[in-house]
Amino acid sequence: MSIRICNFPFNPSFAPQPRAHISSRSTRIFARTENDSLQSKASDQQQLNLSVLRFTFGIPGLDESYLPRWLGYGFGSLLLLNHFSASGPVSEPQLRSEALGISLAAFSVALPYIGKFLKGSVVEQRTLPEEGEQVFVISSNIGDSLKEDLAWATYVLLRNTSTIAVLISVQGELCVRGYWNCPDQMSKAQLHDWFKKKVDEIGLADVKETLYFPQYEGSAASWDILPDGTRSLFVQPLVQDINEPKKMDGFLLVASTAGYAYSDKDRAWIGAMADKFRG
Repeated sequence: MSIRICNFPFNPSFAPQPRAHISSRSTRIFARTENDSLQSKASDQQQLNLSVLRFTFGIPGLDESYLPRWLGYGFGSLLLLNHFSASGPVSEPQLRSEALGISLAAFSVALPYIGKFLKGSVVEQRTLPEEGEQVFVISSNIGDSLKEDLAWATYVLLRNTSTIAVLISVQGELCVRGYWNCPDQMSKAQLHDWFKKKVDEIGLADVKETLYFPQYEGSAASWDILPDGTRSLFVQPLVQDINEPKKMDGFLLVASTAGYAYSDKDRAWIGAMADKFRG
């Protein structure tokens, strides 16, 4: 599926028949088959949960992309400390080793900057909007297993990317999480209906291809659900059947207050997560 990167505002207006006699052997075989099926589903669920995890230290405020820089500072400092604290003359092989170590430390410090330069743009840090409500709304018309998956997926997206707002639609049912411009004093059921109305007004259910707006600056009034200061917007449709890419089962929308918030790697990862909810 191709990805369209847009630099302009987006405005898209079986039950088995009963048997008379069932032997005890057949009953045991059936029970074992059913148990194996449940275990297989549990195993698949565990693989699903692990397949979209990213490595993080879980430290608030720590950007793991800058880890090489801190390692470079640390090992470079240790090399310098070892050099100046040495007693007696320093041999030539030791000097060459130290010079090599300092060069590697300097490269580690510069590595995050080199990575950003090769990407062609500087990724800004997200900021939380001053206005807007932090909400968590999920449809009551879906099963508990899907509810759990949606709640977990939205949390991971908010935790591991620059996202501040997530909206996932699966077969017309919504899961909304993060900061949104929504009315005050509304129950969760009312908020769910309000978001569903807004989604219909915008026409997101009709999106047939992946859309990315790295420099989103707002558009029509129907997009007022997005928090103020939204700079990046990414919409990933959920393909119902891989053999029929025009049939959609929903979509996944993420928004960020940082410009160019979603790199190629981020968009591929979000797309892989969206595939977990494909019908």
